[in-house]
Amino acid sequence: MNTSCPTHAHIRGLAAPGHFVTSRPRRRAALPLLLALALTLGAGLLAGGSSVHAQDAAAAPGTAVNINSADAAALAAALSGVGQSRAAAIVQYRETYGPFSTVEELTEVKGISNKTLDKNRAVITLE
Repeated sequence: MNTSCPTHAHIRGLAAPGHFVTSRPRRRAALPLLLALALTLGAGLLAGGSSVHAQDAAAAPGTAVNINSADAAALAAALSGVGQSRAAAIVQYRETYGPFSTVEELTEVKGISNKTLDKNRAVITLE
């Protein structure tokens, strides 16, 4: 063992004057770093968020949405229980198989259950 290593002073029972020997080295709190990271990410989202807020306002929950023409952001905003990934799956299904012919066909999309369909039936259109 290297006895001159200050990292292992607690093992040897040695400590500098005025310092206490602990069983493990003290770690600095990561809170300031995490706070700075959160603020940086939040500022980036706010800077580019004006168009997102406009889409959300246009397709607020309870607003009718055409599942044959709406983009993923509009679907996620208008349909209860449907997030970005499920909305993207709806768009992908529509691009693969063509427009929806019935509202019930929406349950063919992975992640869209009859329960989800029933919650949103009043706002779904097929124009």
